Amino acid sequence: MNVAMDFTLSPIGYIDSDYPDKFGVPRQPGLAPAASATLTLVAPYNDPLSVRGLEAVSHLWVSFIFHHNPPTWSPLVRPPRLGGNRKVGVFASRSPNRPNRLGLSLLALEHIDTQRGVRLTLAGCDLVSGTPVVDIKPYLPWAEAKPEASAGFAPTPPPNVEVVFQPQARNVLAQRDDCDSLQALITQVLSQDPRPAYQRDTTSERIYGVRLRDVDVKFQAWDHNAADNKKATTLAVVAIEAV
Repeated sequence: MNVAMDFTLSPIGYIDSDYPDKFGVPRQPGLAPAASATLTLVAPYNDPLSVRGLEAVSHLWVSFIFHHNPPTWSPLVRPPRLGGNRKVGVFASRSPNRPNRLGLSLLALEHIDTQRGVRLTLAGCDLVSGTPVVDIKPYLPWAEAKPEASAGFAPTPPPNVEVVFQPQARNVLAQRDDCDSLQALITQVLSQDPRPAYQRDTTSERIYGVRLRDVDVKFQAWDHNAADNKKATTLAVVAIEAV
């Protein structure tokens, strides 16, 4: 059957998150539990009636648009989990470079504010600020949790790297009211090693920067031998600068 149809998606709301830029955003939801976001619904979807009963739900499926990605796609992509040098089909991956730029994240719902419209506070966010959201649905663990399912080339969570804070960075953190949560956010994000995959095997004095909340976090990779004599990497936070 050959049926040609065009569909128009209207955002129901927009994300304001701890990620002003897409560099450093975890590649999957939940990898940085300290990452928070607010989803503000827009008219006509911001009627409090639209979220009646949602307070009994702990997690949401959030459908969104990868708005920072170009409206082009390729049948083959290079997943970071494969080192960025092996190709798989786009539909065998979770690459953001998709035909319709649609994304899907499972996020924890922490609070619902219906005082002036509708605002949802979400945790474990992997969405950059400004992300258009096109739908939300409750997560049903009895129907959707399949621990026996196979996951292709990504069967387990990515390994975490060690993150340490240099004195200058610790001093800046100590002066902030959100010291603990910001340190947790930085640690959780950097432990995923946000550097491009092709740069992880190179020795360099390069200092990288990632924007989180209202600060620029400068970090450097230190390569060393672990206890088993295998190569290991530590990411050192060398500076935290106000934006």
